[in-house]
Amino acid sequence: MSKRHPSGFISAFYDPLKNPNAPTIGAATAGDVSASVAFTAPANVGGSAISEYYAISDPSRITASAASSPINVTGLTNGTPYTFQVWAINSYGPSSFSASTGSVTPVANPNIGVFAGGGNGSSQYNVIDYITITSTGNATDFGDLQAVNSLFGACSSTTRGVFGGGNSATYTSAIEYITFATTGNTTSFGSLIQVKNQLSACSSSTRGVFGGGNNSGTVVNVLEYITIASTGNGTDFGDMTYTSVNCDACASPTRGIFAAGYSPAVGNATSAINYITIATTGNATSFGSLSVTYDNRGACSSSTRGLFAGGSLLFPSSGLVQRIDYITIATTGNSTNFGDLTVGRASLAACSSETRGVFAGGDNSGPQNVIDYVTIASTGNATDFGDLTLARFSFAGCSSAHGGLQ
Repeated sequence: MSKRHPSGFISAFYDPLKNPNAPTIGAATAGDVSASVAFTAPANVGGSAISEYYAISDPSRITASAASSPINVTGLTNGTPYTFQVWAINSYGPSSFSASTGSVTPVANPNIGVFAGGGNGSSQYNVIDYITITSTGNATDFGDLQAVNSLFGACSSTTRGVFGGGNSATYTSAIEYITFATTGNTTSFGSLIQVKNQLSACSSSTRGVFGGGNNSGTVVNVLEYITIASTGNGTDFGDMTYTSVNCDACASPTRGIFAAGYSPAVGNATSAINYITIATTGNATSFGSLSVTYDNRGACSSSTRGLFAGGSLLFPSSGLVQRIDYITIATTGNSTNFGDLTVGRASLAACSSETRGVFAGGDNSGPQNVIDYVTIASTGNATDFGDLTLARFSFAGCSSAHGGLQ
């Protein structure tokens, strides 16, 4: 961006020795045709009090102001990445520009969560439900998968949700996608390297990674990736440290987490947690362990914290659990108790925004339609959110704002 203030900001009393110092830039958070730009006021305000703060976008030089942080910039174009700089002004003139924020991309309704497919033990479904994560209420029909499916992995960018593998009756390598801004049925994306079900997936804003699963009766530790914005087949990423089915996955903007599941090498459920750097192919690294060994859980995350909820205690199931655990994604180590779901259940699905985690459906002596939510930054028990359109388990969830994606 050209560091030039818009016209009209140079006072007749302009005195560069009495202008304020530049604010310290914070993070920008994208919204629908908007962005919120955080900053810290300068310690040196110059020769008079600061009267206003301004943010300017790159591209388009769209400007907005506020008396304090944050500044809400409107009139942006959804799907276009922006950075922002902030400056202050007092009666003697404007400060210099702050550093630029990281790039963020506005998107229509940035808090859409979807839950796709699943079954009830005797039937599978192709239904896709959606919710607005920031509110509560029952789910609404979004569209349909191309075929009935369960036991698959889901990942997403801010604009697109992707579903890969699955099917409890056979095995499939099919990948399909939706566009969050437009309700409707899925579209073909490509194929995974292997046919498999009981896999999991996580993603950054650009890349989705699918891990583990059952490849026609053989449990695998394969990791493969796709570029979410570009349709095409999966590419080899590396390997997990253990073979697993029904593991859980979540991510920050840069780091992917794969946890737990059933491992034939152990002959039981495993508590292992692995991590990857999503932008860099290679084998996973050990992260730590879940505090209790569970199987068939639901996982979601903010940019800093990953949550793992519900599941069955050991394998085969010897008791359904309500427990929610959490990890700090940037710091390796074991999980910590977070709180409890409203109902103990296994084979549930999850999605999240930067602030709220949502857990849906599951199996507790039959398919459940309950949706719970938690505030990710605050430990505590889950609260009722609403109901799915159809009670089911062994399905998958993703969202346009998981892991702090913007």
